[in-house]
Amino acid sequence: MFEFEVPEVDYTRYSNRQLVAVPLAVLVLSLAVVGGWWVVTGAPVDRGIDFTGGTELTIGSNSTLTNDEIAGTFEEPVVSIQGITTTSDSTYENQYVVTFDNSTDVSSVRSAVQSADGITLLGSGTTSPLFGAQNQRLAVIGVGVAFVGMSLLAFAFFRTFVPSIAIVISAFSDIMIPLAIMNLLGIQLSLGIVAAFLMLIGYSVDSDILLNNHVLRRSGGFYESTYRAMRTGVTMTLTSIAAMAVMAISATFFGIGLMADIGLILVLGLTADLMNTYMLNVTLLRWYKYEGVNR
Repeated sequence: MFEFEVPEVDYTRYSNRQLVAVPLAVLVLSLAVVGGWWVVTGAPVDRGIDFTGGTELTIGSNSTLTNDEIAGTFEEPVVSIQGITTTSDSTYENQYVVTFDNSTDVSSVRSAVQSADGITLLGSGTTSPLFGAQNQRLAVIGVGVAFVGMSLLAFAFFRTFVPSIAIVISAFSDIMIPLAIMNLLGIQLSLGIVAAFLMLIGYSVDSDILLNNHVLRRSGGFYESTYRAMRTGVTMTLTSIAAMAVMAISATFFGIGLMADIGLILVLGLTADLMNTYMLNVTLLRWYKYEGVNR
């Protein structure tokens, strides 16, 4: 079985301040991006039609069309246009998904496609603003319950403040970093990406509990236990990153935008988890064990 070679890090060369500076700086920067986005737009991240409501049309053409040419077909403003990779047996060489906001007259945009030359309407779908708002509430509740449940599990498992809060901070950072990058890359939040965030919470708890358990509950010195946890945890995370990267690249090639976005978010979150687990969490555990923190 293939395994990643995990280099042994000499943590004694770095002070606690040096180790914690990078993950905390990245977290603060991410919070600034998300907070600034919230102030400007009224939401921490751009929401897709799953949450705001809207209309999607799938159109086909045997000509390669630019986004401007497609948008010019409609009088209503277009939110986004995404190409879909077709197979050899597809009726049309090129297919596109065109998204409109919830104020769009569905019959009008359908009629515009039907009357346009060289474009065929292949399908359409609509999400009402009321249903979108309900999805948003359920998504917030789902992520909130998962995060609170993870926090309670950490405190119940270790029953001490510092190791438990290290797990919570790491998981929080694992979510905030990809959320900020989503804003910078223009990726809209969808129900699929919410599922990716739930997966990130699970990955984060898994790697942090593995580290804490090796350091606090198994025999051996601090650095020996840390390296032993790293051999398993880093291998596990790098394997997941590789799998998610392959998924994102394959989905991009085949024009499956949602799967590509999910893969990208998981790659970003898992990469952040490596930093947070083996820099931030390790620092807090070392401080807890060696600097007389009350426990």
